[in-house]
Amino acid sequence: MLKKLFGRKKEPKVFVIGLDCAPPELIFQAWRNELPNLKRLLDGGAYSEMYSSTPAITVPAWASMTSSKDPGVLGFYGFRNRSDYTYDNRYIATSLSVKEKRVWDILGEAGKQCIVAGVPQTYPVKPVNGYLISSFLTPSTTNPNIQWTHPVTLRPEIERLLAPEVYDVDVPQFRTEDKAFLLKQIYDMTRKRFKVLRYLLEEKPWDFFMFVEMGVDRIHHGMWAHHDPTHHKHDPNTPFLNAIKEYYVYLDQEIGTLLERLPADTHIIVVSDHGVKRMDGGICINEWLRRQGHLTLLEEPPEGRLSSFEKVEVEWSKSAAWGDGGYYGRVFLNVAGREPAGIIPPGEYESFRDSLAEEIRNIPAPDGTPLHNVVFKPQEIYQEVRGVAPDLIVYFDNLGWRSVGSLGHHDVYTFENDTGPDDANHAENGIYIYTTPDYSLGGKRLPDTQLMDFTPTVLNLFGLPGQPGMQGKIIEH
Repeated sequence: MLKKLFGRKKEPKVFVIGLDCAPPELIFQAWRNELPNLKRLLDGGAYSEMYSSTPAITVPAWASMTSSKDPGVLGFYGFRNRSDYTYDNRYIATSLSVKEKRVWDILGEAGKQCIVAGVPQTYPVKPVNGYLISSFLTPSTTNPNIQWTHPVTLRPEIERLLAPEVYDVDVPQFRTEDKAFLLKQIYDMTRKRFKVLRYLLEEKPWDFFMFVEMGVDRIHHGMWAHHDPTHHKHDPNTPFLNAIKEYYVYLDQEIGTLLERLPADTHIIVVSDHGVKRMDGGICINEWLRRQGHLTLLEEPPEGRLSSFEKVEVEWSKSAAWGDGGYYGRVFLNVAGREPAGIIPPGEYESFRDSLAEEIRNIPAPDGTPLHNVVFKPQEIYQEVRGVAPDLIVYFDNLGWRSVGSLGHHDVYTFENDTGPDDANHAENGIYIYTTPDYSLGGKRLPDTQLMDFTPTVLNLFGLPGQPGMQGKIIEH
């Protein structure tokens, strides 16, 4: 009996550090030597650039990563999605929209104890075999009627730990021109989150532990112009020139406090859902469609007074297309028999879609030079298309420009974001770092990975097979 016990292989642990929006250019190259804890993981592990979902945004990217299903199979294509083929009904893609099992669900069914903190699309809270703290779409952490932990008894533990402060699932006001205030919010959120993470590591049992820090994303969007000398809004004399770098150094120190608490048999993974690049401006998609004759309004929007698309009156009997704003563009077609007042005959749908896609590809920069506009058809990039997908998905200048949905702009181009200050867009490549318990891989550079590879790789570390329908592969280290 003693021999049997001593001969039993120790069960592994997997610890996942999620950094929303973390780019390979800064972590793998520019600041590697100034981030000693991440550098140790890189030098002793294996790493690659990790290609994001299409679209490369938080929702659906984290859900795609943790389910190994693409956005088409998941059935949502951003935060806001069409509920049906009417013109007005939209829904926010919360955890209730994620119908596929996520990695902690599969591990829990296999008897593994999981801790999940801040991973997007975990509100409303669903039960896990372990402990969960919900994510940034949580409406409040102070309203007693809103449940943001599992089990419910975890909440008072966190409240006691942080008192008199309260736990933040996100930066309350990250779209602000007051950058000192923004920085204070980001640091406060991160400091409190890591205090809670240390508590969970020390006090709760776990086999799989995954958290996502949103501060990286928020500081990029809020302060990229201060950091990037190529940004059109960059001021070399800004007092915030090094603010992003200083936050990374601080974040690396906080990560170190977690690494020193990990058991010796822990596999460590660092991932991001996408990268970052400067935002050069916005393409006013509905204004462009209007000028091209594809969208007709009952009244001209007053120039200089912005109106959201939902607040203008559209003459649908004369409109073939409309669009949504965001870090990428979504274009919808008004198809007869599908939309209530559709005008595009179903037999002409594909030819019209092709023609419109070509028009969008040819939208130039303001000075007339070409933009690298990339247009996707959902049916060509997803294994299956569920829900109500956009007819076209657009990366303006390959994500160098964002899509602006509001009307009332004096031009097709704008250099102010209609939803508040924002300096950055997303890039398609995030990061993947894997380190064995003995740090023995020697800094191996891997071929590029795709974020759907994450879940099969985690399951494999536990000796578990992938699930039917998973689209990722096991990453070979």
